[in-house]
Amino acid sequence: MRRLPILIIAAGLSSCAELRPSPGVIPAPASDWRTIATADDRERLRDWRDAFVSALKAARAAGHGATIAAEGALLEPDAALPGPAIPNGDYRCRVTKLGAKTVGLLDYVAYPAFFCRIDQVQPGRQSLTKLTGSQRYVGTIMPGDALRQVFLGTLVLGDETRALRYGRDRERDVAGFIERIGPARWRLLMPRPHFESQMDVLELVPAG
Repeated sequence: MRRLPILIIAAGLSSCAELRPSPGVIPAPASDWRTIATADDRERLRDWRDAFVSALKAARAAGHGATIAAEGALLEPDAALPGPAIPNGDYRCRVTKLGAKTVGLLDYVAYPAFFCRIDQVQPGRQSLTKLTGSQRYVGTIMPGDALRQVFLGTLVLGDETRALRYGRDRERDVAGFIERIGPARWRLLMPRPHFESQMDVLELVPAG
């Protein structure tokens, strides 16, 4: 947690170097994400809705109700729509952080859009890389259920150019669900991240 002050200061700034996709973050193929996810991440994913509701409650109590409502489906817990896997390609992606993790932090923070890329790794597995920004997610997307895919990966900070392997550092591990929430609009829900907030929501819309 000693890195937390740096994250708060730098979260809205662009990184100097673009992160390249790192397929080795989760190198072993698997047909079920549960065989890869850590026990901590299985728990976070299991309790995603409770985390979302709690985070929204805190953000609304802090006076952000109108802003949350204006985001529509992006910040509605049950907005997921059925549909195929998120397409490969380049995306504009922006992060909204909800519910302060500790006293003194903000209950609502929305950052400008950065750039993400989704590539096909093998049948049934895609990679997601947040290419720019000071907090960058990189990892693997796997099948989940009829409404969502599962993302398992790690967090790259500041000027780092390579990602840690998933499971090596608990505080860097990232777990979430990718859901379609409208025509050409998706989100990555990351419940109870290890830094700053109770819920991180990454909006994904095709670039260009």
